[in-house]
Amino acid sequence: MYKKVNKFAILGAGNGGQAMAAYLALQGYEVNLYNRSFERIKEIKEAAGIYLKGVFKGFGHLNKITTDIEEAIEGVEVIMVVTPAVAHKYLAELSSPHLKDGQIIVLNPGRTGGALEFKTILDKNNCKADIILSEAQTFLYASRVTGPAEAKIFGVKNKVSIAAFPSYNTRDVIEKLAPVFPQFTPVENILKTSMDNIGAIFHPAPILLNMAWIESTGGKFDYYQQGITPSVAKILEKVDEERVEIASTIGVDALSAGDWLRMAYGAQGKDLYELLQYNKQYKGISAPHTINHRYIFEDVPMSLVPMASLGDMTGIKTPTIDMVVNIANIVHDKDYWKEGRTVESLGLSGLTISKIKNLVNKGYVEEPEILPGLKKSIFRKVDHLVLDKLSERFHNEGGIET
Repeated sequence: MYKKVNKFAILGAGNGGQAMAAYLALQGYEVNLYNRSFERIKEIKEAAGIYLKGVFKGFGHLNKITTDIEEAIEGVEVIMVVTPAVAHKYLAELSSPHLKDGQIIVLNPGRTGGALEFKTILDKNNCKADIILSEAQTFLYASRVTGPAEAKIFGVKNKVSIAAFPSYNTRDVIEKLAPVFPQFTPVENILKTSMDNIGAIFHPAPILLNMAWIESTGGKFDYYQQGITPSVAKILEKVDEERVEIASTIGVDALSAGDWLRMAYGAQGKDLYELLQYNKQYKGISAPHTINHRYIFEDVPMSLVPMASLGDMTGIKTPTIDMVVNIANIVHDKDYWKEGRTVESLGLSGLTISKIKNLVNKGYVEEPEILPGLKKSIFRKVDHLVLDKLSERFHNEGGIET
């Protein structure tokens, strides 16, 4: 029997954070909304909530709207981190003294290596709280802030993969979230959610390849349907092929971007270009109005750089990914190779594939000395059996569209 959650904290008041906070409030949950800067939440605080349009409609009254992280997460059962991944390190630092036993943290999404980075920071800060850390493969909604204290959800994905770190905690995350987010589907571990990072394909390359149009028009065109032409789609397919090959070397059967569109949105088409063109839930989503956008400053260092770093470690060449990163470096006058996540910063450097799998599945690299002849405990077997059953159930139900 699923245990009902009553209190959520949403960290981040951007496009996704406002949409998720309003949705949860409309469903009758007690919701606290945190944002680092007051300016972003000023109108929301004045309205005491957020007006939601699109797939869901109504006014979501919020319990707390604050810039105080301790106030935001105090007494809540689930903490939904809905910020660009570049903020994960900061939020881990900020929240580590205030986390309490039993709380669940979900990175929405983790991008590539989000849960590993977050856990590294918590450990560095000597956080002793017995929390469950997890990451989603992508964000559940296609959404935008459309006005002061107003957000719109254009579409809801049928399924979004989720995994905990270590993976035996995934069952607890699913049980807590299933009543409100039935789209969350358990997968084997965070390597799967990290390497199925489709934002790495659909965000950096299209914005960079359309930068002249964006700078000329302020982004006044449809990002997916007009911005991704047949030629742009070919480049995306090459980035995608490199991602899938890297995933395979570390034991992850990654979804192609095309298969992901079919799964998440029910899109149809013979190639990536057609799948994007005919995906109704992407229609009307405008391009960013500037190239100083998270599609670059988040997805390059937090998605593409760690993928290329894994490629270096496993001997997989990534010429197309490298090209996108290098273009981003030029236009942003940055060195994302230095700023981004790497196998070193994620604690994976020098590990064999089997040790990496031990880490993400069991929480440790080396088998403990106790019971040296026992490769898997009975309890881990039970947890993974339960996870398999949950995954089978959710797939059979078709993701339960909202």
